[in-house]
Formats: sequence, C-alpha cells, structure tokens
Amino acid sequence: MKSVLLIGLGRFGRHIAYKLNELDHEVMAVDMDEDRVSAVVDYVTSAQIGDCTKKEFLQSIGVKNFDVCIVAIGDNFQNSLETTSLLSELGAKKVVARAARDVHEKFLLRNGADEVVYPEKQLAQWTAIRYTSDHILDYIQLDGEYSIFEVTVPKSWIGKSIIQIDIRRRYNINILALKHNGKMNLNISPDTVLDADCTMLVLGEYDDIQKCFHI
Repeated sequence: MKSVLLIGLGRFGRHIAYKLNELDHEVMAVDMDEDRVSAVVDYVTSAQIGDCTKKEFLQSIGVKNFDVCIVAIGDNFQNSLETTSLLSELGAKKVVARAARDVHEKFLLRNGADEVVYPEKQLAQWTAIRYTSDHILDYIQLDGEYSIFEVTVPKSWIGKSIIQIDIRRRYNINILALKHNGKMNLNISPDTVLDADCTMLVLGEYDDIQKCFHI
C-alpha cells in the first residue's frame, strides 16, 4: 500500500482515483472545484478543496509524507507547471505530472517532474498499433526501445516447442508468458509447446517485434 497525493480531479484524475481505490492505496485528492472533490470523496482516504499553486496550501498538506504525488491537471497548463515545480521545491519524494502536448512534457521534466504521463499520445499509439494488426491483442511500451506485446501464435509456430522456434536467437525476442482462457502461465520452458488456443506475451525491441510479427 502506498500513500498518494492526487491533484486535479477532472476525468483523468477521477479515473486515477477510482483505480487507486481498487488497489487499496491511501489517497488524498485535491481540486479547486467543490463538485469534482465531491465526486470522488467516497473513493479516497481524504479529500480537500484547495489551490495547489499556493505554496502555503501545499505545505499544509505535507507533501513529503506521500510516496508519490500525481499532478493530473489537464485544463490549465500553467497551474500544472506551477504545482509540479512547487512539489519538487517542497521535497516531494516523486512527482508524476500529466502532459497534453509534447512541449508540456519537456517543460514539466525541466521543472520538477520525475516522470510525465501523456495519456492522449500514449492511447493514440496503442490504438494505432492494436487496431491495424489482426494478431496484436495488447501492447505496453516500456521505454523508447522496448515493448511487451500480447500476440496470437503464428500458424507456422503452432505445435512447435519454444526451443524449436528458437525465437530468442532468430528474432532477439523473449517469450515471457502464455495466456489461455484469460489465465496467465509464467511457468514456460524451452520444451513448452505452443498451440493455437493460447496467446503469447513477448518482450523485445519494437523493431524486432515488428519484423517478427509483421506489424
């Protein structure tokens, strides 16, 4: 369980609050809008109405006590930037901020954000990859180069073992797990045989995965 300070309760912030609640984390949610605060009050540990661009208000919250501070403000970049900078100045352990444009990401990283999430861009990339390939079921980008894809088993691999396919040497890709009827199997070995009813979670550089599975 972690303690989270969530600032900004628009649609993005509310979804974060709901998910953090499902994961049983301790959450303090803050927004200047009373209606937004009221909408999440049943899903968070505590909630406050306040202006996080004011240093005195943030000091009163005690930002150093949270494991992570999430700045989910999406409708006012100046407020997002000021809040991010103040959190860093006040000694927050980790600051994650939302960006809405490429230039926002650069400014946030230069002014106190440890990490930046860019939901529109990330979702656009996911949608473009997911829905232009019949055999790609899901995808997570880990960094600029490496990704994890959930893919169907190519027809030419069905009935063969992992060692027969030799995917690591031939394609520079690792099979992390197999998924069958929604259940994940991490206990795979070189002798594990692939069948048509399962999907694979594979890890590798995007270019290698693209070549292997013709994305």
